[in-house]
Amino acid sequence: MRYDAAIFDLDGTLLDTLDDLAASTNHALAAYDLPPRTTDEVRQFVGNGIMNLIRLATPDGSDAELVKAVYDTFNEHYAAHHLDLTAPYPGIEQVLDDVRGAGMRCCVVSNKGDYAVGPLVEHFFPGVFEVARGECEGIRRKPAPDTVLSCMKALNAAPERCVYVGDSEVDVACAANAGIDCIIVTWGFRDEEYVRAQGGMTFAHNTGELRSLLLA
Repeated sequence: MRYDAAIFDLDGTLLDTLDDLAASTNHALAAYDLPPRTTDEVRQFVGNGIMNLIRLATPDGSDAELVKAVYDTFNEHYAAHHLDLTAPYPGIEQVLDDVRGAGMRCCVVSNKGDYAVGPLVEHFFPGVFEVARGECEGIRRKPAPDTVLSCMKALNAAPERCVYVGDSEVDVACAANAGIDCIIVTWGFRDEEYVRAQGGMTFAHNTGELRSLLLA
């Protein structure tokens, strides 16, 4: 088996979180009489952390105080509602069972707020991941390699025996910065053509392909 450890992105890779993210975004915008965003717009905005999502979702020219207020309202709402509509992608639980059964160790690294990452992972995948880390103050988020490197250290995983699994150009860059292989799934929040143009090289178009790539 090529890999000893796999580090997974969360949103768009393991879990379809888009409807809950869109609902919390529009709740926060409505609280300040700002126009709503479509689900597809939110899909394009996610991936670089919650503050970046809110900066993109608020109207151009919004002052920093307003953006911070919307951000705080989003976090308050999402903390209470992140399980409303979210679910694992079909087949992903079987992939995780198979790779762990083969002896692979697994972690999650996400740019989602850390306050939501742990509860989501424990709710949907209890006991599967040895480490689950989200965005925290004072730690650089992806594409910086910091959280990925910390997971590798926790697992004592050598770079050449570790792979990052994600769905976006952020994940491609993060894996490159960490010096590890990357697999991009095509069922997530970015189009394959776009991610390929941003440097993506290895793609899984369904969970069967992902399983084969991980266990090769």
